[in-house]
Amino acid sequence: MFKKLAIIFTAVFCVLLAVPTMSPNLAPYFPSWIKPVPLGLDLKGGAQLLLEVDTNTMFQEKAAQLYEETRSTLINRDKGVIRFSNLRNHDGVVSFVVREEDQVSDAKGRLKSVFGNTVDIASSGKTITLSYSDTQKAEMTKDALARSIEIVRRRIDALGTKEPSIQSQGGKYIMVQLPGVDNPEHIKQLIGQTAKMTFHLVNENVSPEQIASGRAPNGTEFLPYMDASGQVVPVYSRVEVSGESLKDSQADYDQNNMPVVTTVFDATGARKFARLTTEHVNERFAIVLDGRVLSAPTIREPIPGGRGQISGGFSLQGAKDLAVLLRSGALPAPLTVIEERTVGAGLGADTIERGKIGAIVGVLFIFIFLIFTYRMFGVLASATLIVNLGMIVGLTALFGATLTLPGIAGIVLTLGMAVDANILPFERIRDEVRAGVPTLRAVNMGFDRSLKTVLDGNLTTLICGLVLFQFGAGPIRGFAVTLSIGILTTLFTCVWFAKVLIDWYMNGKNKKIGFVK
Repeated sequence: MFKKLAIIFTAVFCVLLAVPTMSPNLAPYFPSWIKPVPLGLDLKGGAQLLLEVDTNTMFQEKAAQLYEETRSTLINRDKGVIRFSNLRNHDGVVSFVVREEDQVSDAKGRLKSVFGNTVDIASSGKTITLSYSDTQKAEMTKDALARSIEIVRRRIDALGTKEPSIQSQGGKYIMVQLPGVDNPEHIKQLIGQTAKMTFHLVNENVSPEQIASGRAPNGTEFLPYMDASGQVVPVYSRVEVSGESLKDSQADYDQNNMPVVTTVFDATGARKFARLTTEHVNERFAIVLDGRVLSAPTIREPIPGGRGQISGGFSLQGAKDLAVLLRSGALPAPLTVIEERTVGAGLGADTIERGKIGAIVGVLFIFIFLIFTYRMFGVLASATLIVNLGMIVGLTALFGATLTLPGIAGIVLTLGMAVDANILPFERIRDEVRAGVPTLRAVNMGFDRSLKTVLDGNLTTLICGLVLFQFGAGPIRGFAVTLSIGILTTLFTCVWFAKVLIDWYMNGKNKKIGFVK
């Protein structure tokens, strides 16, 4: 008796989980953790963006870093300066000439200890070249794609966009689907911004005439202000503190009630920031984001503890956006939107309506077939299918899975298999009754002897569904989720719940079964 009550309770509980989805008007009467099934882009409408990872720019930046690190390694006074000439970066290949031949081996060894196997180092006479091989570039592209996907995901999640679909496509592309987003411009701006922040000292020795001429002294760059067209700031090229050391950033208000962005550095960044502000009191430093100066405040006093504040005449939304960008991290390479589509909610609503009509018609034909063929047992099987459908929707909502058109296809396929799982025990019952077995015993034997067949058929399909979920992406995963949930609910309803209903109908008596002739 306890087993039957547990089965009925489980079925009722799962069906109740589906009520907010089936009847949204009743959703407020349910606990907050019971939510309707979120709909995908093809059903709800929204925006779809195809982003390209700009690997060419990434490789150029990598080559520039390689150039600077090579120079720093060669002039390292602690290990001894290696005299060289003609250091240059040409098409991603860094080369230089060692002036003294007996230092060639020392130079190669020193560079090898710094770069390891990440760079190919070769020499010809006194000329040494450093470059990235095709294999190394492929690994860098793969890493940049994975990091970009994660950063894009963090930025979108921070904006509160629900159920985004973000996945790689074609080696260096990212597909972003945003259900329910009608205007993707704001999101495009945020996810496309590299958000590479650095801190530089301002070169106060540059005259207005030099700035006007546009000729920057060696080791200095003229960077434009973020919000002041035509105005530039002369900053030293050397990066004092990198944005990679940022641990957190939040939008806040300063003492004048103006929006600012507060920053918190990790241990390494805090140490560098403290040294910067201690050694350069009363000097200006520039906060640079993607090659543009956010602000260039004067250091009034040392700032220990790794906490800073960025001000720049932000609006509150601007401060929040910048905090999201800095908190999620800098993209390893620029992202370019190469395709944009907007799916209207009306199209999704039309799809849902047509899907409802198709499902109702299909289910009605199934019910007619079951009732016509198996009489009262067919009525009970039809009730089992309705409970099965409710359980699929309820568990899909409980797990927070997004329902898409392929997901609906998975539900339809599952219901078809559920019909088969009902028919198998009924046919075994028919055979047992024809062999002269009493109906009550025939029901038990029919369910017991068909169990292995039902389990084999459904478990093999479940394995396929799990494989599709593990290795598939996008629509394939949506199909796999509802298929896998449906297989489990089918086994529950057709093996145990249907047996409870039929036992209730038989009521412990050898009733005549109408479909046995």
